[in-house]
Amino acid sequence: MHFFIYALLILLGFTTFYPFWNSLVISFNSGSDTSLGGVTFWPRKFTLDNYYVVLQDSRLLNSFYISVLRTSIGTLLSILFTAIFAYGMSKKDLIGKKYYMIFCVITMYLSGGLIPFFLLCRELGMMNTFWVMVIPGIIGVYNMIIFRTFFRGLPEGLEESAQIDGSSHWGTLFRIVLPISGPVIATLSLFTAVGHWNDWFGPSIFINKTDLLPIQTVLKQIMNSNMTEQMLEATGGNAAALDQLNRAQTITTKSLTMATMMVATLPIILVYPFVQRYFVKGVLVGSLKE
Repeated sequence: MHFFIYALLILLGFTTFYPFWNSLVISFNSGSDTSLGGVTFWPRKFTLDNYYVVLQDSRLLNSFYISVLRTSIGTLLSILFTAIFAYGMSKKDLIGKKYYMIFCVITMYLSGGLIPFFLLCRELGMMNTFWVMVIPGIIGVYNMIIFRTFFRGLPEGLEESAQIDGSSHWGTLFRIVLPISGPVIATLSLFTAVGHWNDWFGPSIFINKTDLLPIQTVLKQIMNSNMTEQMLEATGGNAAALDQLNRAQTITTKSLTMATMMVATLPIILVYPFVQRYFVKGVLVGSLKE
């Protein structure tokens, strides 16, 4: 019985990991050789030309910077405002709390639609700005519910002791509650950061300026159109190196796409090991205690 369980787990693990590994292999393989097929577990013709072109493209480097900036600021503001909102919602004596919760839950199931949302962002003057990627999603109801449930599970004596010492609600939140909420903060921060990092659709709708597009949106553009020649031209004025790349015919749209995807995926993957130990504790404590 254990043999079949382990075999099934190995099979599931392989089917999950192999697409990522194959993409990594293709990114290090010659594009012209990849087009022949048969590249699976190891690069058949190893080359760094794909990464050379990607890292020399100023547009991709700028989009990578935008993604890092958006993820950092968006996650920080989202966790901060969601925690403040959840702290208020966790109070039993909050007037109108039932109606506030109903309004919040409605937004989880119903949406005004893309067109009204587009018109709202335009009227607020957020079109073609960095903040259109941050402000609309600054508070997540699902995250608020987890925060609220976690705050409810904290001993009441902590806040009572702080209030006896003259602490305000703000002081209690930032000095007592948030410092002991590490697991749930780490878990929700990761979920929020992954959402910001992987989002390509929003910027493609609300942003027309190339210098404000995050790397995921640029990657989607590369996948939808042949940008190989443009990226090769962006390698700079080194005509000899460009001619060498063209003569060798090592660059294709697929190889550039895989290299760009690796550059876009690696940073968020590196974050997981640091917060993995908080996953079970943060989610379960924040969702099961009532």
